[in-house]
Amino acid sequence: MTTSAVLVKYGEIALRGGNRRIHENILLEGIKKRLAGLDASVRKDQGRFFVELGKDADARAAASEIAGIFGIASCCPCIKTENNDFEHIKKLALEHMRERYPRGGTFKVEASRADKSYPLNSQRLSADLGAFLLENIPDLKVRMKNPDIRLTVEIRSSTYIYSETMKGPGGLPSGSGGKAVLLLSGGFDSPVAGYMMARRGVKLVCVYFHSPPYTSERAKEKAVDLAKRLSAYTGGVRLYIAPFTDLQLYLNERSPEVKLTIFLKRAMLKAANQLAAREKAQALITGDSVGQVASQTMHALTAVDSAADYPVLRPLCAMDKLDIINLAEKIGTHDISARPFADCCTLFVPKHPETKPKRSIIENMESRFEKLDALVAACADNAEVMDL
Repeated sequence: MTTSAVLVKYGEIALRGGNRRIHENILLEGIKKRLAGLDASVRKDQGRFFVELGKDADARAAASEIAGIFGIASCCPCIKTENNDFEHIKKLALEHMRERYPRGGTFKVEASRADKSYPLNSQRLSADLGAFLLENIPDLKVRMKNPDIRLTVEIRSSTYIYSETMKGPGGLPSGSGGKAVLLLSGGFDSPVAGYMMARRGVKLVCVYFHSPPYTSERAKEKAVDLAKRLSAYTGGVRLYIAPFTDLQLYLNERSPEVKLTIFLKRAMLKAANQLAAREKAQALITGDSVGQVASQTMHALTAVDSAADYPVLRPLCAMDKLDIINLAEKIGTHDISARPFADCCTLFVPKHPETKPKRSIIENMESRFEKLDALVAACADNAEVMDL
C-alpha cells in the first residue's frame, strides 16, 4: 500500500536532556492542532515525527502548514510504502522522479536503513538505486556535490521516499519556555520582538493600547492583524485591546512635555503588570532597541523599567533598524506594520524629549499623580480580550 506522508525533523529539541520528552509532546500537540481538519495522524519514531495522511490529502500542503511551527527544523513531503521490497522501491522512486523532474538534471541518491537486517546496506542501496534511475531517465546526471535533485530513501518498518525539504524556523515549541506579555504597537519593532521570543518557546499574550478617538479603528485592526500573523507561528495568541485614552490624557495634562514619553511607557508597563499577573506570565516583552529613539537610551530604559514588576525582555536591544525591518519582511509583519495608521505611541510626542531622565526624579514626580493607579487598573480591567 502506498500513501502520502510528511517526515518532520526537529533540531534543538534533540539536544535536550531530561525534559526532551516534554518538548516533544508540546511539539506533537502543535502539529496535531495545525493539521486539525485533515485526514492525518502523527507519531514519533527515532527522533522524528511521521505524519501519515489519508489518500486524498496533499503532502506538500500539509508539510507547508507544519513548516511554520517553532521547534521544527524541516519537513519533507514523502511517498510512503509498506512494501520494503527493493524492486518495489525502485519502481516508486522512478515514478517520483519522472513526475517531479521531467526535465531531468543532476542528482544524488541518499539511502539509509533503520532496520539493519535489511539485505542491502545504505551504500549499496544508494548505488543500485542511482544506477537504476540513470538507466531509465536519460536526462539525469550524477553529481555528488550540490546536485539539483537530492533523492532520499529511508527504509524503516515502512519506506519513505522524498526529494524536497521545506526549512522550518527552528527554535523551541511554543509554551515550552513559559509565558510573557508582549507590548504590541503597530510599528515594525514589537511584532519582531514577539516573534524572536516565541521562537525561544515563550507563549505570547499581547496587549495593544488603544486611544480612541485619537487613534482609529484601522490602527486597532492593524494590531489585530499583527497578532494574527504571530499566531500563525505560535498556534494561537491572546490579544488584549486596552483603552488608553483617559490614562494618556491624564498624564499629558500633568507631565512636563520632555518627560511625557517616559511616564506613558511606565503607565503601559504598569497595566501590562496587571495583565501578566492575570495570565500567570513570567515576563514582559518590548520592542526597544538601545539608542534607536530618545525614549530608548540607557537612561530612559532605566527610568522606565522600575515600573515593571516582571523582567522586561528586549530581544531587539542590539539590532539596528535595517536588521529589524529585514526580519519583519521575512516573517510577514512588514506590510502590516507599514499601513499608515498611527497608534497611541505617536500622540503628544514632544519635539525635544529628555534623553537622560533620572529614575529617582521620575518616580518622585509620578508619586504625585493621585489618580494614576486607578486609571491603570481601569485600563487593564476594561481591556477587550481576543483569542486569535
